[in-house]
Amino acid sequence: MSTSYKALTQEISKELSRFRKEVSVPMAGFDAMAKSAMAEGVLSALNKELIATAIAVATRCEGCVGYHVRGLVKLGATREQVNEMLAVAVYMGGGPSLMYAAEVLHAFEEFQQQ
Repeated sequence: MSTSYKALTQEISKELSRFRKEVSVPMAGFDAMAKSAMAEGVLSALNKELIATAIAVATRCEGCVGYHVRGLVKLGATREQVNEMLAVAVYMGGGPSLMYAAEVLHAFEEFQQQ
C-alpha cells in the first residue's frame, strides 16, 4: 500500500481548515450533526465508528477510511473487531469492498503505530 493514512488525514484537515472558515455556518451544522450522530447512546461510540468505517469501505472513500480508522484506534478497537466488521462490509459490497478492506487494515496498522 502506498497511501499513508496519517499523511492523508493531515492533508485533508489542512485543506478543510480554510473551507470551514469560508463556509462556517454550514460546516458548524455538519460538525454538530457529526458530533451528535457519533455520541455514546444505545450504540457505543466504538460501534458507531465501526459502522462509519464499514460505510467508508462501501463508498470507497479513502479520506473516510483514514478518519474513521483513526477513530477506531483511539477507541481501542481490536483487530478482531475490525476484521469482523470488514467481513460484513465485504459481504454487502463484494469485490470492490474487499479492495478497500485491505486499505482499512493498512490504515489500522499505521495508526496503531502512533
